[in-house]
Amino acid sequence: MIPRQALATLHRLAKGFPVLLLTGPRQAGKTTLARLGFPEKAYVSLENPDEREFAERDPKRFLQRFPDGAILDEVQRCPALLSWLQGLVDERRRMGDFVLTGSQQFELASGVSQSLAGRVGRVELLGLSGAELATHGSLPDHIDTLLWQGGYPALYDRQLEPGDWFANYVATYLERDVRQLLAVRDLRLFQRFVRMCAARSGQLLNLAALGADCGISAVTAREWLSVLEASFLAMRVPPYFRNFGKRLVKTPKLYFLDVGLMAWLLGIRHPASVETHASRGALFETWVVSELAKRRLNAGQPADLYFWRDSAGHEVDLILETSEGLQAVEIKSGMTFAEDWPQAVAKWRALAGEEGRLPWLVFGGEGDYERQACRALGWREFIAVAGNVVSG
Repeated sequence: MIPRQALATLHRLAKGFPVLLLTGPRQAGKTTLARLGFPEKAYVSLENPDEREFAERDPKRFLQRFPDGAILDEVQRCPALLSWLQGLVDERRRMGDFVLTGSQQFELASGVSQSLAGRVGRVELLGLSGAELATHGSLPDHIDTLLWQGGYPALYDRQLEPGDWFANYVATYLERDVRQLLAVRDLRLFQRFVRMCAARSGQLLNLAALGADCGISAVTAREWLSVLEASFLAMRVPPYFRNFGKRLVKTPKLYFLDVGLMAWLLGIRHPASVETHASRGALFETWVVSELAKRRLNAGQPADLYFWRDSAGHEVDLILETSEGLQAVEIKSGMTFAEDWPQAVAKWRALAGEEGRLPWLVFGGEGDYERQACRALGWREFIAVAGNVVSG
């Protein structure tokens, strides 16, 4: 198993919360991490029909089986259990008592907010970050291979081709999660919607246009997109809310949270195809955004990613708030620094003034140097310093 940075966060939260909640997409490694981090605790999967029936029929007796706490896997399958769990942890007053995992935000969010508010330390676990892969010696040698493969642990722990794994992952996801959350009669139509979302990763989100391209209404598009977000497959990045300049764009941008899944949905079946693909720039931007989201979530912080764009078309791909000020990140997939790359960042920095740190310009080549009032970072160098937006 590749060591996960979120493990230290789980252990830290276990000192101050009676319940830990580990959420994230299916197959991100939640169960493995929970069992590795708390090997002394009993483990129960609520995907198991017998265990789920027991928990639903007699939740009090179900929980009494665990005097030393337990790991309850896929707890959203039995949301009524959370109310009984509240009474038990309040009675025992023991930190790190139960570890819950789940892969759907809808059921978990409502259940946790109603029953376990103030008692839960939450960590969202996405796929493997570049830093985790590099530490383990599993980081691909070429950026295009990384964009094609993505970060799901199974693709690094087993002898699997991404094409084989993603095909089964998407089919399983559609059959299980979508049927549970939506009354989708035509799964092929929903799969087309997912592919169209992948083709728009890194773009401003226009629900009306997205729905029209898929043959559905904007209302349905909004509902289906919320399912992708609830399943931790996609996220919206809002525009930065501070008024740096007039007539700012207020529409969010859409991003997939795993670039390998995005590449598969775009029909990319070999890493050599990435280099010449029309969406290579969007793939690279999606990877950088997801990498920063992973770093912050692994540390137990909200992602809190933003972008800035004015009506004249000036845009900075990412804005992050840090303890040392605002961090602007411009993203370019090219391998060689171009003189016009920093123009948008320069425009933004003139408006931000002293509030901004030295902007980063992350590109698809190699190097770490300052040029035109920016810190240029190749993709490997970006992996090495991306943690600074968490600690800095």
